[in-house]
Amino acid sequence: MPAALAVVMAMQAQGLPLNRDRVVALHRLMPVVRHLNSTRQRVRQLLLAAGLAWLTASAAAAPVAALSNDARVLVTRVTQLNDHADAPFLVLDKRAARIWVFDAQARLKGSTPVLLGLATGDDTVPGIGELPLSQIADAARTTPAGRFVIEPGRNLHSDEILWIDYESAVSMHRVRSVNAGERRLQRLASPHAADRRISYGCINVPTAFFNRVLTPFFAESRAIAYVLPETRPLTAVFPFMGTRVTER
Repeated sequence: MPAALAVVMAMQAQGLPLNRDRVVALHRLMPVVRHLNSTRQRVRQLLLAAGLAWLTASAAAAPVAALSNDARVLVTRVTQLNDHADAPFLVLDKRAARIWVFDAQARLKGSTPVLLGLATGDDTVPGIGELPLSQIADAARTTPAGRFVIEPGRNLHSDEILWIDYESAVSMHRVRSVNAGERRLQRLASPHAADRRISYGCINVPTAFFNRVLTPFFAESRAIAYVLPETRPLTAVFPFMGTRVTER
């Protein structure tokens, strides 16, 4: 794989947006890297790491992706009704395969593409949380829609995760490339939402975004996840969407 492409994919996997200035900077860096011979592999790695670190730092001030229409409508109603009960919350739009994170005052703190369940659907198969992955059919690999209370926890490997639906074994965690054939890091870097449907139902998040945004807001306090439906209307999943707001 060309080194430039590797850096771009790494940036996207870490939730770092690209813009013209970063692309230009990357192109200026790569000729130096390409001319290093094989005996300087360590130097090449250090240069790539330094370039990615600089791009990571510059990404802190990057604009956050605009909310999708459904996400915007839901956030408006959530804040009007204080449905989040003054807790941090996130909104996942499955059609866009993207999340937006809000603090307890409903201020937008970040957004990133994510990996979702392979299958289209808003419900989980009863008892799926008890099945080994090898016995889960592709059609059952859904990310459920609904309002969930996020619970910090650990998986069987002691990795930090955020439970979305414990009984269905659906969690949010850092992206892991366990099966090379699934190309999860490459999928996460894709601009096409359809490419980001690959998991068994869990929500895979770029590592840097998990560490920088999710952990501070969700690891220690009560938080809410709103997972938007993709096969049903919002009001069918979130009854409060049809609630009349009383003027004060």
